[in-house]
Amino acid sequence: MLKERTSQFAGEKILVVDDEEVIVELTALLLRGRGFEVLTAYNGEECLDLVTKEQPALVLLDYMMPVMDGETALKKIIQHYPDTYVIMFTGKGSEEVAVRLMKAGAADYLQKPFVNSSLLERIDTVLQIRLVELANRELMREKDLLQREIEAWNLHLERRVDEKSQELELAHREILQAEKLAALGHISAGMAHEIRNPLNAINLFAQILSGAYGDDAENSGYIRKISEEVERIDGILVKMLAASRGTAAPRSDVRLDQVARKVLAHSEVQCRSQKVVVDFSVGEKIPPIVADPTEIEQIFTNLVTNALFEMSQGGRLGVSLSPDEGFIRLEISDTGRGIPQEHQSQIFDPFFTTKEKGTGFGLSVVLRIVRGYGGLIKVESEVGRGTTFIVNLPVGKPAVK
Repeated sequence: MLKERTSQFAGEKILVVDDEEVIVELTALLLRGRGFEVLTAYNGEECLDLVTKEQPALVLLDYMMPVMDGETALKKIIQHYPDTYVIMFTGKGSEEVAVRLMKAGAADYLQKPFVNSSLLERIDTVLQIRLVELANRELMREKDLLQREIEAWNLHLERRVDEKSQELELAHREILQAEKLAALGHISAGMAHEIRNPLNAINLFAQILSGAYGDDAENSGYIRKISEEVERIDGILVKMLAASRGTAAPRSDVRLDQVARKVLAHSEVQCRSQKVVVDFSVGEKIPPIVADPTEIEQIFTNLVTNALFEMSQGGRLGVSLSPDEGFIRLEISDTGRGIPQEHQSQIFDPFFTTKEKGTGFGLSVVLRIVRGYGGLIKVESEVGRGTTFIVNLPVGKPAVK
């Protein structure tokens, strides 16, 4: 008999709130007989205290009470404890009040005096609705969680796709650059053969002039400079021919600070004529690298030449050397016009130039040399503020002498 009277929701907490002690006691007795855990209160404030402490599944709440009325207590429960459902008790003829209470969030209402069977039926119905709605809320929480996880994975996949796309684009650019450098090698070989003929003529005329102006110290110095530069160009051409044939040039210990000073000394007259201030700095303990001195000089010469070209009306040339975790970091900067963003990915391509009489060879040669030593080169530039080329060359073991 007890099992038949026990509710399917037996064990749930129900709070009975009414200022009439008899109604509270009788209702509590009825609900305990159905297997519910019953709490009691006699005004709205006691009700809220117990809801806060016990979190009951259901509150049977009288509308008319001292201290705090039922409608005020209902609104606070709905606002702060949405998992606690409320059935309101109202007096006869309070249909308008009942409608207002339902709009405020009550799950149901019952007019007093009520029949016990009707109360028990209403309680089971509301607890059944509560069970379904709480399950739905949990499903919605899980749905939101899954949705957030899916969005996070989508973002992660998008980032991975972007990263792989950038890697593929970079690899594609490097392949194109390698092909262009290979083409440059073939062209350089042909040019080297052609250029050496006029160079020989220049050197011959310099020797003739040397004989004619041998007694003039100043002119003799200029002529000697011409011969030295012709020999330097001839040496570069020899290196180009060797590189095009795959023949590695002899390497030795090279001190980058000494090469930098040599190139800056050659550029001294041009710097003065263009009113360019030179900032040269060398960090402590700069070790030598194992390299071909001529190729290293080409790196400095081409980068310094480009920087000076951008500062024909004055500016500041920066050259700095510093150790950088197994590399030597070279920075050559200018305060010239800067390189537009759309050109920065092309400046190392052979034949690309923005100069009217440029060949587009200088930076591609620098790139070929730097990569040949396992180094890295990059450019940082802003239009109107200047350009900085950053070269990292690996430190090798000192060459055997």
